[in-house]
Amino acid sequence: MSFNSWGIVMKILLVSPDSPDTFWSLKNALKFISKKASLPPLGLLTVAAMLPKNWEKRLVDMATRKLRDRDIRWADYVFITGMFIQKDSVRHVIDRCKKLCTRVVGGGPLFTAVPEDFDDVDHLVLNEAECTLPQFLKDLETDTAKHIYRAEEFAEIKHTPTPLWKLIDRKRYALMCIQYSRGCPFNCDFCDVTTLFGHRIRTKAKEQIVAELESLYSVGWRGPVFVVDDNFIGNKTLLKQHILPAIIEWMVKRKYPFSFNTQASINLADDDELIHLMVEAGFDCVFIGIESTNEESLAECNKVQNRGRDLVGCVKKIQNSGLQVQAGFILGFDSDKSSIFETLIKFIQQSGIVTAMVGLLNAPRGTKLYDRLTKEKRLLKQPTGDNTDFSINFIPKMSYEDLINGYRNVVKTIYSHKYYYERILTFFKNYRPSPKVKVRITFADIKAILRSVWKLGILNKGRIYYWKLIFWSLRHPKYFHMAVTLIIYGFHFRKVFNTHGNA
Repeated sequence: MSFNSWGIVMKILLVSPDSPDTFWSLKNALKFISKKASLPPLGLLTVAAMLPKNWEKRLVDMATRKLRDRDIRWADYVFITGMFIQKDSVRHVIDRCKKLCTRVVGGGPLFTAVPEDFDDVDHLVLNEAECTLPQFLKDLETDTAKHIYRAEEFAEIKHTPTPLWKLIDRKRYALMCIQYSRGCPFNCDFCDVTTLFGHRIRTKAKEQIVAELESLYSVGWRGPVFVVDDNFIGNKTLLKQHILPAIIEWMVKRKYPFSFNTQASINLADDDELIHLMVEAGFDCVFIGIESTNEESLAECNKVQNRGRDLVGCVKKIQNSGLQVQAGFILGFDSDKSSIFETLIKFIQQSGIVTAMVGLLNAPRGTKLYDRLTKEKRLLKQPTGDNTDFSINFIPKMSYEDLINGYRNVVKTIYSHKYYYERILTFFKNYRPSPKVKVRITFADIKAILRSVWKLGILNKGRIYYWKLIFWSLRHPKYFHMAVTLIIYGFHFRKVFNTHGNA
């Protein structure tokens, strides 16, 4: 996939733009462990590995440090990617590059979705880089590079190279990340994953996955690894027969240096063997899109995999098997009634889903929801890319005021100290952590504990709940490390929702 060499050596600066403070940024939590960002920019690190080996490459992740003018001046080309939520930062970077007369190459989800917004970018390399980057590089070598490159087909990622980890300082990040597959077999009408990556599950070979794990191990990483797939279990058979056994073998050989978390659909609860293998492989957490407790809303958005289920029972089964369940919920469906707010609060508390990302429905471009709302003349604008910032980009069936007020009440309630700490205990009483996942107490963890004592156990108004949970976890030490982690997460979530809710 990568070009071995060119006659001319190019200087390439890869830029990951900054993001606002969001639910998943965890910026307020990261300060406790002296980290700058949750995850490194995996897409740019992979693109870097596709470029000619003799090119000079540098990467600036604006989540971890400022982009300086001298960084831009050094480069022959600035390669930049981004998502909708990063649009303002992307525009700022492009404007700086234009001012300094450095050429820009844009690619990734944002540029692919709205290329017309970036006509001033020198080259747009859209869709999946495995399909469009090689032709751009060939044209660049002959000085015939075009303004825009598109692909109709999806890439076979069995040839995608291992990310170029040497370009980052891993100590600035809380987690590392890998990708195993792209695509999702489902067709939820609000989701743009299938627009970007299709329905067919395209996977890397087990040898690739083992090589990527080994590459992370060889650079000294020990700790959590996020498998960034939108639906890790899209091809269950392949996982059970090849991928997970290979990961287990490697993890045993290396004495379990990592823990894994990922995203999956709720039908994971239907497959005991798959859950068992994931836990054996070192997975300890999974994010699931539950979306709604209302059957009519699930039917409306074509969330077929969630319908007709005991959703609380499914969550508790997964928890009891050794996987923490994080989940996404959406308010604002046409079928939502005024009772949905209280029903959702009860569901989240009863299920013990501590990290519950409750957001407002938005319609991204390229989705069936976007097309429907356009036809109904209910679409107002492009979404911000942050579904927890109290914004909505269409006219809802419920009155706007009732929806916003109901949403505000849900997030204010579930992230209040009383409800949040109760939920942690509900989770722990149902959770059976796997002995395979080793808890490594690092110096950063010790600092985080001490900082939490001062900031949350002394200064914070929720300190009584803090100490109740700390003393409980000291009596149940296998939960202590996770208890402190979840306490700190709660601090971040409250700050984010208070900021957005009072804006």
